[in-house]
Amino acid sequence: MKGAQAWRLGSMGDMQILPGSRHRPPLKRPIWIISLVSLVCLFLVCAYIYPPQGSAACYVFSSRGCKVLTNWLPPSPTRELSDEEIASQVVIRDILSNPPVQSKNPKIAFMFLTPSSLPFEKLWDMFFRGHEGKFSVYVHASKGKPVHVSRYFLNRDIRSDEVVWGKISMVDAEKRLLAHALQDTDNQHFVLLSESCVPLHNFDYIYNYLMHANMSFVDCFLDPGPHGNGRYSEHMLPEVEKKDFRKGAQWFSMRRQHALIVMADSLYYSRFRDYCKPGFDGKNCIADEHYLPTFFNMIDPGGIANWSVTHVDWSERKWHPKSYKAQDVTEDLLNNITSIDLSIHVTSEAKSERLVQPCLWNGIKRPCYLFARKFYPETVDKLMTLLNF
Repeated sequence: MKGAQAWRLGSMGDMQILPGSRHRPPLKRPIWIISLVSLVCLFLVCAYIYPPQGSAACYVFSSRGCKVLTNWLPPSPTRELSDEEIASQVVIRDILSNPPVQSKNPKIAFMFLTPSSLPFEKLWDMFFRGHEGKFSVYVHASKGKPVHVSRYFLNRDIRSDEVVWGKISMVDAEKRLLAHALQDTDNQHFVLLSESCVPLHNFDYIYNYLMHANMSFVDCFLDPGPHGNGRYSEHMLPEVEKKDFRKGAQWFSMRRQHALIVMADSLYYSRFRDYCKPGFDGKNCIADEHYLPTFFNMIDPGGIANWSVTHVDWSERKWHPKSYKAQDVTEDLLNNITSIDLSIHVTSEAKSERLVQPCLWNGIKRPCYLFARKFYPETVDKLMTLLNF
């Protein structure tokens, strides 16, 4: 669970070119050259007609490379956009096409969304120790001022407001955390965590994993069942169509450009604020499970991983994920979680479908998870002994 993977680039050996014969035989076109040219032409034609749709095809290069490829295509017929949609697309396009503010000291913003005090501050203190200047901490406590035991959390509370599970106030809290974290131009990656989240690797591993990734880790998948697209409301039309509606866990990790886009968005956010809430249209739409997955699926699908770096166990098929008690926390449990390299989503249909995809980091299959939840406060001492950062 410790250390980052080293990368080495090989170099090509020198190539010698031998002089050809002075008297050449009659001109011939070798069959292999003709075949190679034909294959290249066929590839280009197929790429033009059938551009890659999945994000995995983009990771080999970058999300920006995917947009360059798709820009070759002629614009497809579409409806006339409203002034608000045009303005939104202009802002999003410009943010994506321009590199983020360069920093000589890039940091990760660790943003904690919690009701009050953080039960794992001692563990996080051990995790952060010795890495000052490479991270920032922000705490949104919705039910009361937290009591801190770690110096890294002192005076890091932001203005907070009440958060109600299932309502847009959860998204509002996420955006409030992003707004505060974006004020520091050194913050280049933004991680949303809960009070029950713990790190699974040492700081250097997580720092390198996130800072060198060419994507944001936003969970996103298509669930045609009642707890997925069954929550969609046609009141979201025309800006949000049912075919674009997606689901995912709220625990994201995103690059600065994507964080800026979330802050800049008011159009799509307003549709979820008004039409994605429990009880609306007789449905139980949960805004924090659908807003960001749908938003990024629409505006930059090639720029997100479609899985979260925070592990959650939904195997019990309940409204809330499995919670770990002290007797559950073992070295085997942590090893099992950190070795997972496949992302699995299960749809909510009567005959549920398992959607499996490899966790690709810059095009390379790697373990998926950097953090995990939900752990009871009683597990803190055992976790500190087992993780031992």
